[in-house]
Amino acid sequence: MKVFFAGFCLWLVSLPGLSLAQGHIADAPARAEGLQSPTGRLIIRGVVLINGAGSPPTGPVDIVVVKNRIAQVKTVGYPGVPIDPAGRPKANPGDLELDCAGMYLMPGLIDMHGHIGGVAQGTPAEYVFKLWMAHGITTIRDPSCGNGLDWVLAHKAKSNKSEIVAPRIEAYGVWPGRAGGHHLARAGAHLGAGHPPARGRRHQVLWG
Repeated sequence: MKVFFAGFCLWLVSLPGLSLAQGHIADAPARAEGLQSPTGRLIIRGVVLINGAGSPPTGPVDIVVVKNRIAQVKTVGYPGVPIDPAGRPKANPGDLELDCAGMYLMPGLIDMHGHIGGVAQGTPAEYVFKLWMAHGITTIRDPSCGNGLDWVLAHKAKSNKSEIVAPRIEAYGVWPGRAGGHHLARAGAHLGAGHPPARGRRHQVLWG
């Protein structure tokens, strides 16, 4: 048993692409722009909603967002009919209101295979993140974590806290092979005891 364990560890640390000092691009800068409400409450007024479930567009609607969560979707009228202000959600002092009459709103898109890029591409994370957001992509899945798992998980945490302008990030490491440094050694525990990856196959492992 001791001989087998030593052999396994030797194989693990010599995997191709495994490096404790993996390079990565510069960190995305702290969020310095964007509309923010002191109360954490946003009301999107008079927009036409495409809900993503296959049903026709509906609206106009008012959508109340509280601390980045949709709290209410209120139908406030019909196309070509004036909106009755009495039936609209009320704004509190400090709330942010956006007049989106004539605009359309739909759920954010998910990019299931979206590499953030690396040193070789020469593109900063800020540009990549904002390009995704500008195209309506609000969640990305970064397979292989080419900038290193530590770096990707750190930016995932910053995105979840709205500390940077970026989509939500799901970090996937490859087993066996490149997985962003020493964290690869933990992949076996994530997959579950007694269930190692099948020989000769590469597995994407979700982190964080």
